[in-house]
Amino acid sequence: MSVTSPLRIGVLGAARITDVAIVQPAHEGGHELRVVAARDRVRAEEFAREHHVTRVADSYQDVISADDIDLIYNPLANALHARWNLEAIRKGIPVLAEKPFANNTQEAREVVSAAREAGVPVFEAFHYIHHPGVRRAFDLLRSGTLGALQDAVVHMAMPMPAPEDPRLSFLLGGGALMDLGCYAVHALRTVASIAGSDLTITSAEAVTLPGDERVDQKITFTADLGEGARGRASCDMDAAGFDMSITLTGANGKVTVKNFIQPHNDDRVVIELDGEETTEHSGRRSSYAYQLDAVVASLVDGAPFPVTLDDSLAVMELVDELYGKVGLPLRGSAS
Repeated sequence: MSVTSPLRIGVLGAARITDVAIVQPAHEGGHELRVVAARDRVRAEEFAREHHVTRVADSYQDVISADDIDLIYNPLANALHARWNLEAIRKGIPVLAEKPFANNTQEAREVVSAAREAGVPVFEAFHYIHHPGVRRAFDLLRSGTLGALQDAVVHMAMPMPAPEDPRLSFLLGGGALMDLGCYAVHALRTVASIAGSDLTITSAEAVTLPGDERVDQKITFTADLGEGARGRASCDMDAAGFDMSITLTGANGKVTVKNFIQPHNDDRVVIELDGEETTEHSGRRSSYAYQLDAVVASLVDGAPFPVTLDDSLAVMELVDELYGKVGLPLRGSAS
């Protein structure tokens, strides 16, 4: 299908992330939120009024079947990502899917296979990688300024969600690894790739949710990033506050992106080289806005999108491997 800008966007659901992830970027870029559906039509109507969506549909299927949209945004619960990504692919509509774009490796392979066979773009929303702050940190490693990589540390912490939150539901694909940890896996795998190697998980530990031992409320893991470099990640959904930082240490110095997931709240990039520390500000424009720019560039101009289907599949494989290491069932299993 031929796509021009501004995009006409269809939204599945009225998830909490939708405002910052697609509504604000779409309005900023002059794109149209053409149609939305939610499980509760009243909620969808309220969402449409609040966020200036042109119309409300009766179902997710009606959104995907609409003949006047260029892109589907899928922020549904993790357990529903693959199903509705596949429906969009069958209709030939490109999808911007929240991460992870499937519930497990088997589902991810089905999405990747269908997308490739149909030639339909599926963009996984690892939005952080589009922001200048993260790109600056990765460029310092790529250019050799930091020297040979020695250590990469990702901290991801947040207060406990409400009991009814999908992130705490095994059946809906919840867990700290699914919600927070997939970012850490993607980031550390990207760092290893920049350093010319692959990420290999070396150890992992989990703390499960009281009342449901299938769900991880905290997970930590270490990884071999090649050439003696080590990766470490801590992902906690029961912390006192928010901490979404990444630090890369090389032979010559280190760089820390203070909030690589929400740079619109804290855009500091702290660089330590030759015994001197400097703080740069990468800008408060959200990483989601940069992400939508990249989606538009890919759909309209054919520009490469930084997160490939191979990346998405590899991350899902590592997520499943981590669940195996800590003895927890894969999301989507009957356990």
